[in-house]
Amino acid sequence: MTFRRTVLAQEMAKQLLRPTFLDTSLRSGLFLSGQRRVGKTTFLATDLIPALQGLGAIVIYVDLWSQPQANPADLVHGAIRQSLNALQTPGSAMLQQLKRVASVEAGAAGFKFGFKLADVGKEGGVSLAQAFTELINQSKTDLVLIVDEVQHALGSADGDNMLHALKAARDAINTRPATPGYFLFVGTGSHRARVQELSLKGNQAFNGAVTHEFPVLGLEFVEYVLEQVKPQLGVMAPSAGVTEAAFKRMGSRPEELMKALNVLRALPQGANPDEHLPTIAQSFGAAAADIELQKIEAFGPLAQAVFSRICGIGGNVKGVFTAEALKAYSAQIGREATAQEVQGVLGLMTSANLLMRVKHGHYGVTDSFVEKAWGTRLQADTLLKPGASTDPAASD
Repeated sequence: MTFRRTVLAQEMAKQLLRPTFLDTSLRSGLFLSGQRRVGKTTFLATDLIPALQGLGAIVIYVDLWSQPQANPADLVHGAIRQSLNALQTPGSAMLQQLKRVASVEAGAAGFKFGFKLADVGKEGGVSLAQAFTELINQSKTDLVLIVDEVQHALGSADGDNMLHALKAARDAINTRPATPGYFLFVGTGSHRARVQELSLKGNQAFNGAVTHEFPVLGLEFVEYVLEQVKPQLGVMAPSAGVTEAAFKRMGSRPEELMKALNVLRALPQGANPDEHLPTIAQSFGAAAADIELQKIEAFGPLAQAVFSRICGIGGNVKGVFTAEALKAYSAQIGREATAQEVQGVLGLMTSANLLMRVKHGHYGVTDSFVEKAWGTRLQADTLLKPGASTDPAASD
């Protein structure tokens, strides 16, 4: 069985598609930020998208994390073309679903577009504004584009151009006095700073859009899990309050909670689960970060030095290639470090989803959970070196 967040999804869908006067700002765009593996994608797939579709909206979904080395703009344009193709294909599941909930006049033959799908998003081809306008005019309903891990669109000209094209589509459609439907853009991401940048920086396409923290799972989910595992745990089932606190300590990540509860099952009879679960949670919280930290260590001392510099200074680091930076790296690894080598390890860590390029010369850590864990490890290491600074950025 899957835990459903139906009420939350219905509330969000209603705010997006049937907004009150105070909620109309959501038509400028909605960005949700939350750490990885807290259930964002599951919520989108099993709760929010069905809720939006239930209110008659056409929903297009794309996950930029699914192919981290692919061009984000290509992924978005590909998802749009695939959905448009489904809507013009007689008998397609997407078309049939839309007919059930919306007053669509497409008939059995599907939609008829006045442009070639292959040209959507291509230079010199039909613009997203034109394509979306035609779709909304024919369907007479709302269109929602959801981009998961949207921060990956930052840092490249193609990504920036794609976001500005989506903004142009939003403006072209939503400002029409008698538009038969609206275009809603929803972006989610695992790094709060990167996601906020999309709506707060003046040079970003969706500057002024609404940004919220993704509502993580809480006590209701914990109680649901405990009810499901009661037959297996029996007397080793912990109390809801202790389990909720442990769940938060593990970053509100369902996978880690299930691992911790499995450990309880292996404890000897007579052990107190409420006494052991906090320690288990602390261990699993550290272990979850260790998996990512081991990737950094595997790339070698130079990668660790570069990652430390980025964590120490914070996000949007500029100067990872400066003479001063190269000198600091050289001192840390005990040999000369070149800009070409730094570029190489940055490429490796970017491909591994540890770092992301925000824009030319600017890098940030993809997951703030890992960033904090690395900083904690650096501080712990300095405690073992008498006289060393406890500042992770001291090498800068």
